[in-house]
Amino acid sequence: MGLDVRREGEHEFVGRNERGGQVRIGRKGAPGVFSPAELLQIAAAGCAAVTAENLITRRVGEDSKFRVEVSADRREGASELDAVHVRFDVDLSAIGERERADLAVAVDRAIERLCTVSRTLKKAIPVTEELPLG
Repeated sequence: MGLDVRREGEHEFVGRNERGGQVRIGRKGAPGVFSPAELLQIAAAGCAAVTAENLITRRVGEDSKFRVEVSADRREGASELDAVHVRFDVDLSAIGERERADLAVAVDRAIERLCTVSRTLKKAIPVTEELPLG
């Protein structure tokens, strides 16, 4: 599988992949870490960004910079998110109004069809846990 999370200290964990990528994980509000819920949101935004990148740069320019903001709705005290909202912040002033509308449709379609994270969240798949008993 190549993915794991290891405890480094009290409420401190590091997620790793087999390619050497690392992400620090901890409780919400702890300095220098992402909470698991923040990682879920970042995953949705990152997947949308990666999926839309070619569509955006083809129309706006190869050196185009853009940002993808993400937020979530959560009821007070709830241990689940009610919705995740992904918003692109990209300068589209170099293309016309019709091209902007066409790009928005193309980006939406690509994310609906190809973004593993968003597709999985919308599907609400089962998650299993296993703890050795012996």
